[in-house]
Amino acid sequence: MTSPISLPPQRRPLSAAVMLALAALAAPMAQAQPDDALTGDPAMQAVVVSASRSNIEADKAPQTVVIIRKEEIERQMAISSNSSDLLSSVLPSYTPSRGKMNGSGETLRGRAPLILVDGVPQSNPMRPTGREAHTIDYAMVDRIEVIQGANAVNGLGATGGTINIITRRPEKGSFNQHVDVQASTPTSGLGSDVTSYKTTWRVSGRGDKLEYLFSAGYEDQGLYRDGKGRAVGTDNTQGDLMDSRTYDMLAKLGYWIDDKQRVQLSVNRFRIKSEANYLVLAGDRKTGLPSVSVEGKPPGTAPWNDVWTSSLAYSHADLAGMELSAMVFNQEFEGLFGADNSATFQDALIAPVGTLYDQSRSVASKYGSKVSLGKSDLLGGRMKLTGGFDTLFDTGKQDLYGTGRTYVPESDYRNLSLFVQGEYKLLDQLTLHAGVRREKADLNIDSYRTLAQYKRVAVEGGKLKFNETLLNAGLVYKPVQEVSVFTSYSEGFGMPDIGRVLRSINTPGQNVADMRDLQPILTKSVELGTRIRKGDWDIDASIFRSDSDFGTRVIPVNGAFMMAREKTRIEGVEAAAGYRISAAHRAKLAYAYTKGRYDSDENGALDARLDGLNVAPNRLIATWSATWGGKLTSFVQAQHAFHQEFDDPAKEFSGYTLVDATLNYKLPKGEVRLAVANLLDRDYITYYSQSALVEPKRYFAGRGRVLTLGYALNF
Repeated sequence: MTSPISLPPQRRPLSAAVMLALAALAAPMAQAQPDDALTGDPAMQAVVVSASRSNIEADKAPQTVVIIRKEEIERQMAISSNSSDLLSSVLPSYTPSRGKMNGSGETLRGRAPLILVDGVPQSNPMRPTGREAHTIDYAMVDRIEVIQGANAVNGLGATGGTINIITRRPEKGSFNQHVDVQASTPTSGLGSDVTSYKTTWRVSGRGDKLEYLFSAGYEDQGLYRDGKGRAVGTDNTQGDLMDSRTYDMLAKLGYWIDDKQRVQLSVNRFRIKSEANYLVLAGDRKTGLPSVSVEGKPPGTAPWNDVWTSSLAYSHADLAGMELSAMVFNQEFEGLFGADNSATFQDALIAPVGTLYDQSRSVASKYGSKVSLGKSDLLGGRMKLTGGFDTLFDTGKQDLYGTGRTYVPESDYRNLSLFVQGEYKLLDQLTLHAGVRREKADLNIDSYRTLAQYKRVAVEGGKLKFNETLLNAGLVYKPVQEVSVFTSYSEGFGMPDIGRVLRSINTPGQNVADMRDLQPILTKSVELGTRIRKGDWDIDASIFRSDSDFGTRVIPVNGAFMMAREKTRIEGVEAAAGYRISAAHRAKLAYAYTKGRYDSDENGALDARLDGLNVAPNRLIATWSATWGGKLTSFVQAQHAFHQEFDDPAKEFSGYTLVDATLNYKLPKGEVRLAVANLLDRDYITYYSQSALVEPKRYFAGRGRVLTLGYALNF
């Protein structure tokens, strides 16, 4: 086995000095919200969606918008600290979590969402790694805005929707502290090796001019056990959340220049790394025996995610009667995968075939800006216009960490986008939303040579240019105050995973500039829905469809995930109904049905079904939250994923039901909580392992019953 090279020096975020030099361009996408904006009955709150770029209220948008509030985030974090678990527990159209460090196959409405932190893109659409959901500790998060369906308002990558993670803001007062500690353990096979610990400390303050916040978090996760007490199989190659350690530090500094102008600097440093104490033993699909973990040291260097996210933001609430919002940002991402002796990595010039272990590493560096200017009182107050421009400079590569070989050559993506978004009241009850965005981009790829597995083919680099005009339009009709009906058409712009295309070339004489598979993805999405906010009821329902004439489908080939460019269509139905039983009790039911098809033989007909690597199962989620006597609160949720069949009989999904519960009790000082995940200790195989691929080592069981005891104190 070839020894891995030493760990490279850590990169640093865009320095404050450089950021301040760019202040003329900068500003936040996210508007500051009042402290009480997210309290009370969710159905009664008017929440401004900063990810919309035109600061539209969630209940007035022409597409489905979900706001995950701080209370919901804290509740779900008590059940599981896995961010993918949180998203799938709240959004039925989001694929159930794999429970691993890698989230490939976790989609929103059957397509990849663009994940942002305070408007800064975390997704790497040019070289997706599946690690996008693990770039920040959700204990740092105030709310999450989810715009469902393809859109281009935030640029490249939102073919399935946009998930904008808004970090916490400073609290009132000169010096406020918050401490949170918790410990988790399965209810079988108890021991120090299966116990997990998590702690968060936060300090913040807000005065007349200056605001500050600093938060630090640490988590040590132990071994997971399934519903029968077996050690859940570890994913040594893709990376795992269990048997890992996570660090996160968030710093924010804001200053009010006057009562109209504000500037804010934000830096987040996140790192998760496997402890690599276990090896996986393959399972058996025929007998239903899942893969399990046994003690042992895997080869190579343990997998990690290492992320810096930095931004400088400036806003002016009244610039000649207009509202200015601008931001410059930087994200540095490094993701290391585990060592593997797969056929892809073998090279007889380095080591005998079958003996060479190597590991893939993805490195990406993004710089960019977002600037928008809006005016809301045009034509007697009936029209609002927002215009602006975005820039993105994305440089990255994928190499083999152990031997230093090029896996995917360095690429340089440069993008300039201009957009205009408008709202116009055609009638008092009818509002038209429409916009246009012009994407102008070029992609430079270096010349390189493919791996021995692909015949060491020399590929000539080159430049690709893309120019796309993207449209969106929608109508919102309110026949009465409590009811609104909306419909929309929107286009999303994405790039194929260039890594999956370039690394598998095995035909001589290829030129990057002539490759059809590197053409962009244009996704067209239509939706029709309604919202009802009447009395104790809040009801949402919609039907949707999205089409790509030259889309992408992820497929496993010889242990590696590759990409097929095909016509695809996703369609489905979503519905949610919440009812306030009394002042202390509230129940909600949410359902999503998703169907995906693709053209398998390029004859124009959608003749085949997308599998679990590309679409979520049909799901039903029921919740009940209650307050008992003012000090005790409870929450129960049940999730059912329905049985599903695919074209490959081996990928049949049997379905399962999971139940979770939490209890919180306010003490004279602080609050104690108890959470139980998988309350019924259900033994099941994850959706990914059943329906995404057929591989004995990745035939993973889900976690069994887990108890979490936590304590939080504000002082």
